[in-house]
Amino acid sequence: MTDKQLPGFSRRALLGVFAATAVSAAPTFSKAAGFLRGGGDVRKIRMYSGRTGERIDMVYWVDGDYIKESLTEITHFMRDWRTDKTKTIDPRTVDIMAAAHNLLDVNEPYMLLSGYRCPETNAMLRSRSRGVAKNSLHMQGQAADLRLASRSVSQVFKAAHACNAGGVGKYSRSNFVHMDCGVVRTWGA
Repeated sequence: MTDKQLPGFSRRALLGVFAATAVSAAPTFSKAAGFLRGGGDVRKIRMYSGRTGERIDMVYWVDGDYIKESLTEITHFMRDWRTDKTKTIDPRTVDIMAAAHNLLDVNEPYMLLSGYRCPETNAMLRSRSRGVAKNSLHMQGQAADLRLASRSVSQVFKAAHACNAGGVGKYSRSNFVHMDCGVVRTWGA
């Protein structure tokens, strides 16, 4: 038997994921939550924004419950920085982001490029790019565009896709990965 290692995934992270999925046989709202179970009873997210200069590094879930204050802070952090408008961020999206981050086995925070987008911002971006959906999940607080300096777009994409818990888009030319808690699907080159 050979021991193959996927690029960007440590052996320890993969073994933890497989152990976590064996424990999580019961159906859940999102398979991403199963990946997080291997980490114990705590879920954490780390991000920074190059646009606002803000950073978050927090526990947002403990012993089966989301921490309301943490989700409020995440919602503010992931606001539409162009308009300063907010919409409650769906915690399932945060779970997917955290699960993919755990699979990548990095300490580096995500760089958040886009979280919530108000309809006006989405329309403006759509007028400039064919890659912006008219009914984007960003407008529902259910999507994030993320980057890691220490990992390639392909590595982040593979980790998010391995969660099998929502939409994952690979934007190699723009150097980011889209993650959302919508229907499981992938796109991008």
